[in-house]
Amino acid sequence: MGALDTADVLFERRGHLGTVTLNRPKAVNALNAGMVTVMLEQLLAWADDESVATVLVQGAGDRGLCAGGDIVAIYKDMLHGGSETADFWADEYRLNALIANYPKPYVAFMDGLVLGGGVGISAHGSHRVVTERTRSGMPETTIGFVPDVGGTLLLSRAPGEAGTHAALTGAHLGGADALYLGLADYYVPSESLPALAEALESSTAEAAVERFAQAAPDSALAAQREWIDDCYAGNDAEEIVRSLRAAGAEAAAAAETIEAKSPTSVKVTLESLRRVRGLSLEEALDQEYRVGLRCLSGPDFREGIRAQVVDKDRNPQWKPATLAEVTASDVEGYFAPLGEGELGLSANPVQSSPVESS
Repeated sequence: MGALDTADVLFERRGHLGTVTLNRPKAVNALNAGMVTVMLEQLLAWADDESVATVLVQGAGDRGLCAGGDIVAIYKDMLHGGSETADFWADEYRLNALIANYPKPYVAFMDGLVLGGGVGISAHGSHRVVTERTRSGMPETTIGFVPDVGGTLLLSRAPGEAGTHAALTGAHLGGADALYLGLADYYVPSESLPALAEALESSTAEAAVERFAQAAPDSALAAQREWIDDCYAGNDAEEIVRSLRAAGAEAAAAAETIEAKSPTSVKVTLESLRRVRGLSLEEALDQEYRVGLRCLSGPDFREGIRAQVVDKDRNPQWKPATLAEVTASDVEGYFAPLGEGELGLSANPVQSSPVESS
């Protein structure tokens, strides 16, 4: 995944706050393997550092916290038949699990773009802050992939079928919708984030965030819940699309969006969301790792990145080309055990120990 520029992530101690700043603003702070490695190491160190009471993660620049993983690097690795992507995901998923179980308050400024891997380093935190500029989501079906970084579990827990709608369409959602989906906790105007960061240096995370939090606008997803719950209730992607087409203009637009995605990704994503219900995060990440490695060896992931990011012709040629051509056995194959290649997070969770207060 390329050598780490040590400036890709900046770590700073201010008061009792440990600050993580993703520092690739030209790439909207997309994560590479080196960034994940140093974040994992630093967070483990701070977990045992009595002088650090709270951790803050934020993105450099004004475009967003993180636009996801470095998919150009993943594309190059696929072209060369490498194993760097599998290693990257293994470390990234360990980082996601550590954040979810972090022994100290973990505050995430989910300002601007927060997509894919950006959700993984923020939405598992304890204090998740969105703004009027937030555009969050799991757009993986657009590039022939499936939501990962624990995203399938997060979306499976959303109200009704809102998470299914978000996952299959890959929609970019505002801060109010992120709150509704359960991906965030607080709404803070972006202009207040610097003052909030300063307050975190000396105040508790709870007190600091609540001081700046405001009422969020109404969620558009919440207003659409009736048709979303009705249309996405089943486990058959083709039936979902038929129901959407018959349920009014907004629903029909969602059907059009889904039919433009990778048919394989749509069906595997739907199955992932159904299978993940009731699992722990570690079990969900193990499942996502199996599915992800199968995506690496299939045609659509490579084709989706080519069409959207490399050649930018926005005209992917999916194989198979329609939902009807993706069989149940095709989908089942994505969930087959990996044998010795399993991630195994559920059997060997990432350990971090809380610091006893004096």
